[in-house]
Amino acid sequence: MILPAPFRAAGDHLQIDLPGGRAIFTTRRGGHSTGPYASLNLGFLTDDRPDDVARNRAHLAGQLGVTFAYGRQVHGTVVRRVSAHSPADAPRPPDPVEADGQAAALAGVAPMVLTADCLPIAVIGDGAVAMLHAGWRGLAGGVLDEGVRALRELGATGPLAAAIGPGAGPCCYEVGDEVRAAFSDHGDEVRRGRRLDLPAIARRELEQAGVEEIHDCGLCTICSETSLFYSHRRDHGVTGRQAGIAWLS
Repeated sequence: MILPAPFRAAGDHLQIDLPGGRAIFTTRRGGHSTGPYASLNLGFLTDDRPDDVARNRAHLAGQLGVTFAYGRQVHGTVVRRVSAHSPADAPRPPDPVEADGQAAALAGVAPMVLTADCLPIAVIGDGAVAMLHAGWRGLAGGVLDEGVRALRELGATGPLAAAIGPGAGPCCYEVGDEVRAAFSDHGDEVRRGRRLDLPAIARRELEQAGVEEIHDCGLCTICSETSLFYSHRRDHGVTGRQAGIAWLS
C-alpha cells in the first residue's frame, strides 16, 4: 500500500496528522469477522455476527484510546454536533440517530463514519474535528459544507484541513445519467465517459466551503486488493464496512 505524504501506515490502517487533530482510515484487516466480512468489519447493519462486529469495534477503540461518536447513515447531509458523551454512542446503541457526519470538540471523542465505496472525509480545525460520509447523494446535497458549518459552530478557529480517505475512484466508479446530471455544474473535468471522479468533486466542494489544506489518499476501494478494503460494488452488496475516524490531538 503506497501512500502519498502526509498519509502514513499505522499498523494495518492509514493515518494522517493535521493541525489540531488526526484521522485514521481503517482497512479490513486485523479483526474477528469471517467469510465475506473478514476481518475488521465495523458495520452492525450487515449480516455479520453482531458479537464479532462488537469485538472489532471494542478492539479498535482500545487501540486508539477513544470513544466513537457515530450515527445511522442514510446518504443525507445531517452532521451531528457532539457536545457531550451520549448513550447514542454506546458500543451497541439500540437506536442510533440518523446522521451522515459527526463533529466533536471533546478530547477522547472520535467522530466515525462507515463506508464501503463512499468517501470518508475528515475535516479538522483548531478545537474541533469532523468525519463525514460522502457518497454522491451527500456530495450533491452539501454534506461537506454542513460539516464545515458544524466545526465552526463548535468553536474551531483558524484554517481548516481535510483528508479524503479510500473510496470509489474515477478508475472504476461508473454512474448513470441521474448522477452525472447532479454534478453538471462541475464540468467535464470530473467525468471520464460514464465514470465520475468523486474525490475531485469532494476537493472542489471543500475548497468552496473554505477548507485551505486538502489531502487525498488516492486509494480506490473497488480495484484495490480485495483483502485491503470492503467494496459494496465489487462484492455485490455482501460485504463489511471500514471506517474513517478523527479526533483531537
